[in-house]
Amino acid sequence: MKKTLSALMISAAILISTPAPMAWAGQAKIKDLVEIDGVRGNDLVGYGLVVGLNGTGDGLRNSPFTEEAMTNLLERLGINVTGEQFRTKNVAAVLVTAALPPFARAGGRIDISVSTIGDAKSLLGGTLIMTPLNAADGQIYAVAQGSVIAGGVSVEGDGSTVTQGVPTAGVIPAGARVEREISFDFSTMTRMRLALRDPDFTTAARIEQAINDRFGLPIARMQDSGTVDLDLSLTSAPSPAHLIALLENIEVAPEQRARVVVDQRSGTIVLGADVRISEVAVSQGGLTLRVKEEPMVVEPNPFSVGGAPIVVPRTQASIDQGQGGLALVESAVTLPEVIEGLNALGVSPHNMIDILKAIKAAGALHAEFIVQ
Repeated sequence: MKKTLSALMISAAILISTPAPMAWAGQAKIKDLVEIDGVRGNDLVGYGLVVGLNGTGDGLRNSPFTEEAMTNLLERLGINVTGEQFRTKNVAAVLVTAALPPFARAGGRIDISVSTIGDAKSLLGGTLIMTPLNAADGQIYAVAQGSVIAGGVSVEGDGSTVTQGVPTAGVIPAGARVEREISFDFSTMTRMRLALRDPDFTTAARIEQAINDRFGLPIARMQDSGTVDLDLSLTSAPSPAHLIALLENIEVAPEQRARVVVDQRSGTIVLGADVRISEVAVSQGGLTLRVKEEPMVVEPNPFSVGGAPIVVPRTQASIDQGQGGLALVESAVTLPEVIEGLNALGVSPHNMIDILKAIKAAGALHAEFIVQ
C-alpha cells in the first residue's frame, strides 16, 4: 500500500508543504509578519479619457458619457463644440485607480491602472489625458497622465475575432504625480500597535518576547492573537521611526495552523506540514452511465399507397461499475506519510479532493479545510 512521494508528482495535484515548526530552517523578519498601525496606503480613483486609439474606442452612440466628457474637455481647452456630432472611434472613457503609499510626498510618482467602462475594444497605443485622482474624502491627491501599456491584443475580421489577454485594461508605471500629502505626524506617537497579518497567539507571544529581549525592556505587550502593543516612551530611541527601523528586522519563527487548501477548478491540493490524519478506511469507486441514441429510418413496403418513412428510436444504455477497493490510510504523523496514504488509492486529483472532504467529515482530518 505504501508508495513513494514521486508517485504523487505524476498526478496533476500540486502538494506544497512547509517545514514542520520543530525543524524550522529559517525565520521571518517582523516587518514581514505585521502591519504597523498608521503606516498604510490609501486608494485613489478617477474618471478620464484615453485618446489616440486606432479605431478601437467607444461607440459614442452606446457610450454617451464619453461624448459628454470629450465635449467638456474641449471646452476647457477653449474649443466650442456645442451642438456638434462626434463620430470618432479613437476615444475611450476609463476609470483610473491607484494606491497612494504611506508617507508619499508631493511631487512623487505612483503607478496607476486604467480600465475601460464603455464598449471600447482595446486601449493599445492610447494616451491617458490629465485625470485627477480622488480619495474617499473627495479631495484630489494625485493627477494621472501618460501612455497606456495595454495587457493584451485583439484582432478582428469579418468572420471571427481573436483576443489574447485583456486589451481593455492597462497600466501606466509612474503615471500619476502626487499633488497632496496626507497629514500624519508619525514622530509624535508614544504608543504603537503591530497588527499580525495572520493572527496567532503563539506568533504574537514570540514577537513580544523577541522585542523585549532585543531592547532589554518590557516595551512590547501582546493584547490578543492579532495585536502587539508597543510603549515607545520606555525606550531611548531618538524617534519612533528609529525604533521601528531597529525592531522590524528582528527575526521570529512564526507559527502556522494546520491547513488543507483545495481548488476544485484546477484540482490543486495544498497540504500544510502540520496536517495529521487519524487511521481511517477509504473506498473510492466510479459509476459510469452511457446512453447512446441511434434512431433508425424504416421505409414503407414497396407499392404501398400513402406510405411514408418513419423514424424508429433506438437507444443503447450501459452501466460500468468502477473497481473501487477499500484502502486503509494509517495514522500519519508526518507529511510524507499523509501523502503516501492518500496516494495509495491511486485516484485523480479531483477525486482526491472529494476523499479529503469525506475524511474531514468523518473527523479523521485534523486540520482547517479551505475550499476555493
